[in-house]
Amino acid sequence: MAIYESGEDYLETILVLHKRNDIVRSIDVASELGFSKPSVSRAMSILKKDGYISMDEKGHISLTEDGQKAAENIYERHNNISKFLIEILGVSEENALKDACRIEHDLSNETYGRICEALIKR
Repeated sequence: MAIYESGEDYLETILVLHKRNDIVRSIDVASELGFSKPSVSRAMSILKKDGYISMDEKGHISLTEDGQKAAENIYERHNNISKFLIEILGVSEENALKDACRIEHDLSNETYGRICEALIKR
């Protein structure tokens, strides 16, 4: 099942929150992203239905195997694009992080591969 940009953002946020805290709840995701609790609740039900997350009886969110793979992929893209913008192009860290959030979803695999090559060659 294809994940849309917003779904990728949620998965990436869940991954980051899991790295920061062991337990992740919808309220944590809402707080991190600055979204309303109903919006996050709806997104979590879609991600759960699509098999990317599971929730226990206490509302703790876990990434499934597919969710973990998708989250790690988008997280890696975000980090590499940010690094490229900062280290190769000289963009400020603040702008690079914001721009990477926008770019990571729409960048072709070919262009992303070239970015990774440029980072390795330097």
